Amino acid sequence: MGVSSKPSHGEFVHLHNHTHYSVLDGLQKIPAMLDRIVELGMNSVALTDHGTLSGAIEFYQECKKRDIRAIIGMETYVANRGHLDKDPAKDRSRYHLILLAMNNTGYQNLMRLSSIANLEGFYFKPRVDHELLDKYSEGLIVLSGCIGGEVGEYFRYDQPEKALETAQWYKSIFGDRYYIEVQDHSHSWDEQRRVNEQLIELAAKLEIEVVVTSDAHYSRHEDQEAHEILLCVQTGSFYDDKDRFSLKDTDLFITDPKDIISRWGKEHPEFISNTAKLAARCEVTLELGGILIPKFETPSNHTEKSYLELLTYQGLAWRYGSVTYKASL
Repeated sequence: MGVSSKPSHGEFVHLHNHTHYSVLDGLQKIPAMLDRIVELGMNSVALTDHGTLSGAIEFYQECKKRDIRAIIGMETYVANRGHLDKDPAKDRSRYHLILLAMNNTGYQNLMRLSSIANLEGFYFKPRVDHELLDKYSEGLIVLSGCIGGEVGEYFRYDQPEKALETAQWYKSIFGDRYYIEVQDHSHSWDEQRRVNEQLIELAAKLEIEVVVTSDAHYSRHEDQEAHEILLCVQTGSFYDDKDRFSLKDTDLFITDPKDIISRWGKEHPEFISNTAKLAARCEVTLELGGILIPKFETPSNHTEKSYLELLTYQGLAWRYGSVTYKASL
């Protein structure tokens, strides 16, 4: 992780992005997001909606139209304990974590984790846990997440020993597929700056690569007010309520790579170039438009068609003729 020359515009990739599939949180639609990526001269981008892969197929198809490398991901929620624990006194809290599919195996595991999180682990949010992440780790790249991630929260609330222990666990499972994520909001948010400094020290200590992200929820800076209105809908607040939840002091748009480089390129150029290196590791190919009818096992002397006919007549004899009919197989 040594210092290199200042990176170029093409060496930065946005790896943390939300769309309207992050319901009442992300504002931008996928085509608008990708059009902005093209406008900025970028050829790779990740999709990381909250707890869902609902936008993955649209994202993949729209990226193909624009000749953009599609990095399919998800910002999952990690349970405070196990994903099946649902005690209101202990399990309302959860952590954020970015999962990216490195290959088709990773995409399969990403779908498994999303399904389990929503069907079994849902408690306020769809959740996974460390055991599931270990079980379905193959083919996945992991970013430590925003300030609400496990490592970020431990630093935020002055628990550096737990931050160290957590990062060591993730590295033990994912190896060089685990990255520390620092967010660009530090130029406008003092708390993010403080956490970033500790994350950078931790990464150096554990020899973990670092990437910088922007956590985009809308495409352009001028969309910020519309996003604030969306947050009002989410929280049931009035726009003119001074005490309402607001993110207006945090830039959550798709930042121009030139601005990222201007803030990070001199002291930490590798944080920028690492995003492009990570993107190059991701190659998921989806076969769309095919007929996905399952194949059923049949007796050796039957095709699927002939066996279905046999079962149909057997059922007719039983239902309408009160005949127990069993043809030889």
